[in-house]
Amino acid sequence: MFTGTIWAIVPPIVAIGLALITKEVYLSLFCGVVLGSLMVVDFHPWLAFTNLFETMTGSIDLNIIIFDVLLGMIIVLMSKCGGTGAYGRWASRKLKTKRQSLFATWILGIIIFVDDYFNCLTVGSVMRPVTDKYGVSRAKLAYIIDATAAPVCIIAPISSWAAAVNSYVPEGGTLNGFQLFMSTIPYNLYALLTLIMVFYIITREMDFGLMAKHEANAAKGDLFTSGGEEFKELAEEEKKSMEQESGHVIDLLLPMLVMIGSAIFAMIYTGYLSGGTNIIDDFANCDAEISLIFSTIVTVIFTFVLYIPRKVIKFKDFMESLPDGAKLMLPAILILTFAWTLKGVTDQLGIGDYIRANLDLTGGVAGFIPVLVFMLAIFLAFSTGTSWGTFSILVPIVVSIFQSVDEQMMIVAVSAVLAGAVCGDHISPISDTTIMASAGAQCNHINHVSTQMQYAMVVVAATIIGYIVSGLTKNWWMALIVGVVALLVILAIIERRQKAAVGAAAQGTTEA
Repeated sequence: MFTGTIWAIVPPIVAIGLALITKEVYLSLFCGVVLGSLMVVDFHPWLAFTNLFETMTGSIDLNIIIFDVLLGMIIVLMSKCGGTGAYGRWASRKLKTKRQSLFATWILGIIIFVDDYFNCLTVGSVMRPVTDKYGVSRAKLAYIIDATAAPVCIIAPISSWAAAVNSYVPEGGTLNGFQLFMSTIPYNLYALLTLIMVFYIITREMDFGLMAKHEANAAKGDLFTSGGEEFKELAEEEKKSMEQESGHVIDLLLPMLVMIGSAIFAMIYTGYLSGGTNIIDDFANCDAEISLIFSTIVTVIFTFVLYIPRKVIKFKDFMESLPDGAKLMLPAILILTFAWTLKGVTDQLGIGDYIRANLDLTGGVAGFIPVLVFMLAIFLAFSTGTSWGTFSILVPIVVSIFQSVDEQMMIVAVSAVLAGAVCGDHISPISDTTIMASAGAQCNHINHVSTQMQYAMVVVAATIIGYIVSGLTKNWWMALIVGVVALLVILAIIERRQKAAVGAAAQGTTEA
């Protein structure tokens, strides 16, 4: 009764709405999953119960859970041995201000482009002690991590995201998957404008909306504002580690370099085993998840060899750090499990089939198709919590419509799909990448979503203007220039209003 209809969108909307209203993400996701399971079986209680758990077991990505657990172990090990604290002290000597610490986070996020999960957790674990010292709220840290994860991966030719996009492009066209992906990079306005916006707000030391509240609280010593109790113990441990003189920078940097190097090696090797003949093909055909697991296993073994003989950590403490690391990642794993299950339920309800059956891009004004596709991709990714799933639904449709009619419009429209999917992924509480960014920053998940959503809407407004230009001109540099100008104008207006509000408040206080 509900399958293949507009009703397929109801469970994720309920889950997202409850999460934003109640701030209780576990309960909200569970309600969405239960509602979806009931709808799949026409509200038969026992069938819904069995369907829920069958869907959960079938939807869980065990590879990602193993990666999360192993990375949690590495994070705790680096903290207990003093490596995190030593790096924090070293970085504090090099990074003298809050602005510099944010710039370092932004740059590191751009450098680590091979995979968004890897980016989120690695950047967070490396930069968290430094940003904590300079009073950066965990919500601000999570935003910068998230804004340099998927937006960077979707414009990086060598990344797991590029490989995913390649796999969704139908064969037989004038452009293969990699050529099409490369052509979309300058048109991917949301990703490019997001990176520019992060640079702007760091340079101008500007915050607005809910983020301004979080930053004001962080300046008073409250990094979390609300929630985050499960992360405060680690925050205190990292703070004590920075205050102690034990530990060495190499105890953090060497494991990180080993992890990054082994991940890249494993991606190239698994791509080669899958038929790759050069580095580009290897990354396009790699098994990113297995590669990440390999890199974290190698790193755990490496830390043992690095730490134990030098006695920077006792054998007993090393062993105790392993379950502690697993417990550290438990909140993220629980949210991911519910999010994956909700995605599985919406698949059973046929949300993709409904979109395919009702999507018609042949009518209307052709120049506005990129904007329409962009908005549709946002809606779909926001509702399902997956950008890759949005790629799989919309990219083949767009390619099949335009590849034999207007190749340039196909490139623009596909870029709009990729941009919209990343945007929807950014603002959705059930997105796995957003969940990983919260985990990397050790930030309350709803705090991250609510603050990032306001920032993302600014970029969306500028991106819409840019895609109108790109649809009418099919010229990437003109669209990008217009998009950048629109973004800067919007940010300047917000900044001016914010200063006026602060001035009025100060004047009112003086008069009182």
